[in-house]
Amino acid sequence: MSEPTSPQGGDADAGLGRQPTATGHEPSATGDEPEAPQHEVVVVGAGVAGLVIANDLARRGYDVLVLEARDHVGGIVARHELAGLALDAGAESFAVRGGAVAELAEQLGLGDDLVDPEPGGAWLRLADRSVPLPKRTLLGIPSVPLAQDVIAVLGWRGALRAYLDRLMPVLKVGKDERLGPLVERRMGTAVLERLVAPISGGVYSSNARDLDVAVVAPGLNEAMTRAGSLSGGVALRIGDGARPGSAVRGIRGGMHRLPEALRAEVERRATIVTDATVDHLERTDVGWSVQAGERRWTTSALVVATPGAPAATLLASAGIDVETAPATTVELVTLVLPHLDGAPARSGALVAEDAGIAAKALTHATAKWGWLADAAADRSVLRVSYGRAGEAPATAELADADAIALARRDASAILGIAVPEPIAADRVRWEQAQPSSSVGARALQRRVRDAVAGEPTLEVVGAWIAGTGLAQVVPDAREAALRIRRERFGPRDETADAADEDAAEA
Repeated sequence: MSEPTSPQGGDADAGLGRQPTATGHEPSATGDEPEAPQHEVVVVGAGVAGLVIANDLARRGYDVLVLEARDHVGGIVARHELAGLALDAGAESFAVRGGAVAELAEQLGLGDDLVDPEPGGAWLRLADRSVPLPKRTLLGIPSVPLAQDVIAVLGWRGALRAYLDRLMPVLKVGKDERLGPLVERRMGTAVLERLVAPISGGVYSSNARDLDVAVVAPGLNEAMTRAGSLSGGVALRIGDGARPGSAVRGIRGGMHRLPEALRAEVERRATIVTDATVDHLERTDVGWSVQAGERRWTTSALVVATPGAPAATLLASAGIDVETAPATTVELVTLVLPHLDGAPARSGALVAEDAGIAAKALTHATAKWGWLADAAADRSVLRVSYGRAGEAPATAELADADAIALARRDASAILGIAVPEPIAADRVRWEQAQPSSSVGARALQRRVRDAVAGEPTLEVVGAWIAGTGLAQVVPDAREAALRIRRERFGPRDETADAADEDAAEA
């Protein structure tokens, strides 16, 4: 399994005007105990959240150091090269809600390269056939249970059971918390297992029974009360134009261009050090001491921007105890193939759990993104995803060749064609934080924030506390940067700070 790579970072003390020793300590004037380099802000973790904070602070003149344990930046928004193509190794798109990611891309000079996926939608792979995903749905819940595209998925028996929702009284007005039990009670097991579960697993990497209705479908309980049925409530929400998470965009050339552009901006004014695993934090009279093996730095303000488990370990080293939810292991196998005629399964497919296929989803990337189709020329690119909530990916214990062979078999079953031997292939694995859409996730995030609230020089950011997806991570990181400027140092660029305050209020 290969690891996405990116250029190495600079030296930790670049720009300080002093020559560091091999351990990262500076020689003292007296020759006694070396003095640790001092910075205004140290950011631990160079995922998108860490880079956003570093960029926001550095461009306003703050002395910022970023430490990253891996040899590349961007977290799961990374790149790998296959058959001469620069491809996304992780996230390939972003949710447009809120506008924060698009705004960031514009600021980084990528605004003209924001692109929409090709029209056509996705398919659903069932045990015995593939069918288009029904159109008038919310998270797979149909607004018209007897629509032809719903019957194609559920069959007449399942569709009629779903229609009973229109005849049942609404007994628990505005009280449903979990999406799965709500759907099953109102519309039956077929809707849950064949429509809602594949979307929950493929989009959120979560079990539908664990999704919080108020988060994934805000206002659905109230709409259901007004309409008198779940399907009627969905119809109202669709009519309101509210489709949480359904609208996505990408970047021409790949989403990995976003952290690459962020890195370039940060390194114009600050320092990024890769291969620096921070293992200990300690409070000092002026802020914090940050230890990475034998290297040590001190800082006035500290940002922990790592995934949940390492963040909890680091905070514990400073006597701050926080809890984290188990992460989901996700594995992606990318296949570069000879050109596939047409666009099987349109832009991709979600897989029902009872379909007898190990993969949970497939993206036909060259059918989804026009820029990639142009770059690939006479080739096709498929991304096959593994790893449902609470389960290890089916590829977890396989050697690379065996994982690639499984992905090829699964792609053949999903697309209904014999997928040829790949020209090139790769597999990438990452840990995905519990989505904030899961029941209890928001309460856990509040407890973490409460635990660090008493530390005015400390911020904790990232998907595990903000929620998965750049649409949640980016604005949360920008708010943290704004707090650092306000509460620790005070404004240095009043015009920029005023603009940030307006954006935060919006």
